[in-house]
Amino acid sequence: MDTQHELIIVKVCEIYEKISKLEKLNPSKRVNDLFTKLVTLCTSPCELDVTQLSQEVRETTAKLIRLCGKAEGLLETHYSTLIGSHENPLNHMKLFPYYSNYLKLTHLEFTMLTKHCTQVPTQLAFVGSGPLPLTTIMLATHYLKHTCFHNYDMDPLANAKAYDLVSSDPDLSKRLFFHTSDIVNVTSGLKEYNVVFLAALVGMDKKEKAKVINHLAKHMGHGAILLLRSAHGARAFLYPVVDVSDLKGFDVLSVFHPTDEVVNSVIVARKRSVNHGLYPPVLASKCSEVEGFNPLNHGNVIEELTVDEQA
Repeated sequence: MDTQHELIIVKVCEIYEKISKLEKLNPSKRVNDLFTKLVTLCTSPCELDVTQLSQEVRETTAKLIRLCGKAEGLLETHYSTLIGSHENPLNHMKLFPYYSNYLKLTHLEFTMLTKHCTQVPTQLAFVGSGPLPLTTIMLATHYLKHTCFHNYDMDPLANAKAYDLVSSDPDLSKRLFFHTSDIVNVTSGLKEYNVVFLAALVGMDKKEKAKVINHLAKHMGHGAILLLRSAHGARAFLYPVVDVSDLKGFDVLSVFHPTDEVVNSVIVARKRSVNHGLYPPVLASKCSEVEGFNPLNHGNVIEELTVDEQA
């Protein structure tokens, strides 16, 4: 392991020690400063493989991811409440400090989706939508203006706050729905969705993530698209990693690892048909242009995506 990787690991562990000693993870100057330092450190150029780290560091990473998830939930709850206090909440979404990151990530995900969807999805599910469902709001507002979005979250308070953001909008209030449910308890309903998004923090470790993915593989409609958020390199200190080998029952179509301030990697896969030959996997090169060719296309907005080759 080179010196740069060792330095990042030491600094991440130092920040973890400070975060773990905090009494609360609610937004505050101290909390914000620590997580800003952590995100800045983890988004620096680095090809570090967290699976190759020592058992002690991997255990620290697992605990750090859970703390990050808790802090992210509290941050979203705080800003959902703040934004929802305005007369027209959707006009104030930019108050969320990571709004521009979500805008870039959603733009990326939509562009990748256009590569593999032959028609505009009528029904889309987002699993793990939380109190501030920025992705579905952005998709519904800017890209998929006639699609219905079904947001799933286990927390009824999160869903109530999320609904408050769109309830006064005459369009989105009719197209965004919120379901308080663990997705592993949803079976036949999953077949209704052309596309399913899986949030990064649904399944906080490999076992939990595999349980959700296996459930989706069993119950999603044949040929439906699954879009997952993952992490790569040092970003894996912040979010769980989804390995393409874990996507049994799916054909992996493309994988993107960001190199800018966007944190999450994106994986696009298709539910395998009973007739396996119906939807063959795409064997992508290391550099692949995302260029729309169907009704979803809004132009070639991303010039290069680094894509994992499938053997």
